[in-house]
Amino acid sequence: MTPNGAPPGEPIIIGQLQIRYLIDGTATGGMGIFELTVPPNSPVPPPHSHTLNEECVYVLEGVLRCSVDGIVRDLTPGECGVSPRGSVHHFSNPYTDTARALVVLTPDIGAQYFRDVGTIINAGGPPDRDKLIGVMSRYGLVPAPLP
Repeated sequence: MTPNGAPPGEPIIIGQLQIRYLIDGTATGGMGIFELTVPPNSPVPPPHSHTLNEECVYVLEGVLRCSVDGIVRDLTPGECGVSPRGSVHHFSNPYTDTARALVVLTPDIGAQYFRDVGTIINAGGPPDRDKLIGVMSRYGLVPAPLP
């Protein structure tokens, strides 16, 4: 159950990733919380920054590799990583076990962002980069420059 007594939202699938919103803060302009499941070696979002949000990732199980402004840490259960607004960040799971984490965004970008991204990623074939950047831009996310 979520803090307000409602069941968690339906899982949002983006490639191999799964997101289950517990609190969608877009209704209030406040904090959002979702559970992120990252299977081993699954494709993940490119490094990016948020112009409007801060993010905290708290690992529940497995190991999640997180990079914030070039500092890389392997987070284990009970550890968290923080991405301040404007910081370039990225996550991955290069290990053999699935990783799960709670992610807090403030203010929240909302479940609809992930549904919109899922539509592009799950369409089959290589994702349409221009469409993906368009969605990211609408929600205040900025892809990091390609190396």
